[in-house]
Amino acid sequence: MPSEFELIARHFTRSVRHTVLGVGDDGAIVRPSPGMDLVVSTDMLVAGTHFLPDADAEALGWKSLAVNLSDLAAMGAQPRWAVVAAALPEPDETWIAAFARGFFAAAAAFDVDVIGGDTTRGPLNIAPTVFGEVPQGQALTRAGAQAGDELWVSGAPGRAALGLAHRLGKVSLHDTAMAPCLAALDRPQPRVGLGLALRGLASAAIDVSDGLLADIGHILERSALAADIESARLPRAAFEACADAALAQGCLLAGGDDYELAFSAPAARRGDIEALSARLGLPLTRIGSLRAGPAGELILRDAAGQPMPVGRRGFDHFA
Repeated sequence: MPSEFELIARHFTRSVRHTVLGVGDDGAIVRPSPGMDLVVSTDMLVAGTHFLPDADAEALGWKSLAVNLSDLAAMGAQPRWAVVAAALPEPDETWIAAFARGFFAAAAAFDVDVIGGDTTRGPLNIAPTVFGEVPQGQALTRAGAQAGDELWVSGAPGRAALGLAHRLGKVSLHDTAMAPCLAALDRPQPRVGLGLALRGLASAAIDVSDGLLADIGHILERSALAADIESARLPRAAFEACADAALAQGCLLAGGDDYELAFSAPAARRGDIEALSARLGLPLTRIGSLRAGPAGELILRDAAGQPMPVGRRGFDHFA
């Protein structure tokens, strides 16, 4: 049976590109570029909560880094470094090798140096920490939105939640719909390029990890604003994939796990955002607007402008 240190040396020690000292010492050494702020984020993934216990190891490797890089994207930061701590029930080298392939594939795709971490025996739990750079004072935050700004969302929220519903047997998706939904669930694509392009364009941003309405609510709370969302403007991919309209709407509004970006921007920048969408080849959909009002108030409106009932807004670990 390989030791902890043999596993690290064999599967998690790779060459680095922009690191002073990588894996092998008690700590790594990094040197941020001149004029840059360092952005740090960590998201833990726990078996049975964030992924099914029998999840494909290589896909899980990709996803565990990708969901963390999504937080850097929401801050407008360029990913640079990552460390990963993992609790493993057993030192299953076949599983670990597949996980490492996926993790390092994501690292290569987004030019990230993996510079350290830790392993221990315990219930399956993956805890990466990522580091990125952003020019001083240019980070996107949740607190910068202004009344009158428009609300936007990238991509096709709701597909990952539909993929999970399909995998759990709650709905049966036909083949053409199933593939993109499962891809969104298993191998999310952090919107790093979009986040970088939104610096100086968006007023606030967040990644959609817990549910579209719940995450927009965090912008509203931090910016002390209210919002109206137009139901007719919401991306329709979830509805096209699933004949159960109620389930599709629940996945779209509260599903999360797509790791798209929701952001606000002045109405005067609408043309710039539409041009950015075309340049990136990424749908950016205007879904509503911000206004003065009770902090956190969010109203979903129908085509006539009337409020619509909203059930669950997203995922909360302790609710």
